[in-house]
Amino acid sequence: MSEMHLGIAQLRPAWGNKAATVDIIVNAIAEAAGRGIELLAFSESFLSGYPFWICRTNGAAFEDARQQRAYAQFVENAVEIGGAELTAIAEAARDHKISVYLGVNERGSRAGRGSVWCTLVTIDARLGILGAHRKLMPTYDERLCWAAGDARDLRCHEFGAFRVGGLNCWENWITYARAALYEDGEDVHICVWPGNESVTKGLPVFAAQEGRVWCASVCGLLSLSDIPSDFEFYKDFSEAGIDVIFAGGSAIYSPAQEIVARLEAGVAGIASHVIDKASLHRARQNFDQSGHYARPDLFGLSVNRGRAGQNNG
Repeated sequence: MSEMHLGIAQLRPAWGNKAATVDIIVNAIAEAAGRGIELLAFSESFLSGYPFWICRTNGAAFEDARQQRAYAQFVENAVEIGGAELTAIAEAARDHKISVYLGVNERGSRAGRGSVWCTLVTIDARLGILGAHRKLMPTYDERLCWAAGDARDLRCHEFGAFRVGGLNCWENWITYARAALYEDGEDVHICVWPGNESVTKGLPVFAAQEGRVWCASVCGLLSLSDIPSDFEFYKDFSEAGIDVIFAGGSAIYSPAQEIVARLEAGVAGIASHVIDKASLHRARQNFDQSGHYARPDLFGLSVNRGRAGQNNG
């Protein structure tokens, strides 16, 4: 109970094809379970693909017919939390007795069916979907396709002896978001990214040191060959000679900020490490972020757990 086998999946999605990407996820779950991994994390918006085109195609052009068609394709391949795709993944997790953190493009099931959220879904091997954390603030051009999230599921969940939390990409830099997870007893921090290690800019090491936590940093892979040829801007990218979009570079960091497992850039696969509770205790001997080094008499954190928009869930 004082150990857990933690895995990170640096893989290629079938971009814009949610059914095919579900198959990739289910196969990865089976492979990881066969290696004894108990908790497996995938990259940001892995199901089914990061909105890579916006920053490269004048995505802010107002009422642009091509941007509208691209967005329509993107929305069509977003998933609903109670939909068939996540149900199938939760069933695979149950069958293989492995828990999962999965980045998805989430579409609202009622009033928000025309909106997409960058969501990190937590799936327990026994209990199914425990939470779906919507990215608090999409970064820069991402705001042209992702709606702003909320803190309803900004929580940690128990997996054996460990409390695990997670954040999407640059919301990891939101001080209060990290603090909310530390205050919720976080032992393992899952940070997911679209796919280039340079974007992480030292955050995994910083989070491991600040929170005295194990940190799993998961980057994805994406090349033009992963994009369907009928995507609105496929030809533009092909004619421009653009191939590699995301190169990966995932790793697991210890509470002492040491890399204990790694996947090099361009390499698809699953890396893992057996993490232990004792390492957390050792690291917190001189600094416990939410314990003996805290000053609750001076500082307090308030989190609004309401669902933004109420009816867009």
